[in-house]
Amino acid sequence: MKIETRNQRVDLDTASAHAGVPAGDYVVIAVTDDGNGMTPEVMARAFDPFFTTKQVGQGTGLGLSQVYGFVQQSAGHVKLDSAPGKGTRVQVYLPRLLADVDMPAAASDDDAPALHGGREHILVVDDDAAVRAFSVDALTELGYRVLAADGAASALALLQAHPEVALLFTDVVMPEVNGRQLAEQARARHPQLKVLFATGNSRNALVDNNVLDAQVHLIGKPFTIGELASRVRIALAGDG
Repeated sequence: MKIETRNQRVDLDTASAHAGVPAGDYVVIAVTDDGNGMTPEVMARAFDPFFTTKQVGQGTGLGLSQVYGFVQQSAGHVKLDSAPGKGTRVQVYLPRLLADVDMPAAASDDDAPALHGGREHILVVDDDAAVRAFSVDALTELGYRVLAADGAASALALLQAHPEVALLFTDVVMPEVNGRQLAEQARARHPQLKVLFATGNSRNALVDNNVLDAQVHLIGKPFTIGELASRVRIALAGDG
């Protein structure tokens, strides 16, 4: 795999080499691989939400659609070139800022806000062992009493055994039973249970594709301990 970056000006003289890209100054990020490549049919759907050629549980089909949505919202453009047996090249055009920017001074440790946790019981559910371990360690450090599960079945069993759990902190995209379905089943048994979802995908993509409601509490991956501390307190104080 090769990754390249460059400044690129698109004007009348260079437009033919950058078909479909409006005139302007861009920063281009290009990623090229020598893999299997894509057929024209797959290329036509590559940016569609939830379209994937991977097997169930190995891909969500939201990665490229999330990239495409972010670039479009940023007034950029994505070019995709591929052919079976010849690999794939993706070029992301992002508008270039031609201005001097004053960088803020780095915050010192003394300026960092204190992290606030609590004593409530929290159930962490994530099929990624590394993410699950980080969440458990972070919440434990914040003072919470933490249980952990790698999927819906074990999570529901833990909730049955520990009705004192106040918050379900669950990944959205998981094999077999996703986070939303788990939350629905859990709250049917424990109506007062609060829920905080975690995802590596964009909120807009999940809402637009009816994976989540717009009002749910959500934290994006990767997250810091500070972000987690804040979102957990908001979720525990909220209605859902």
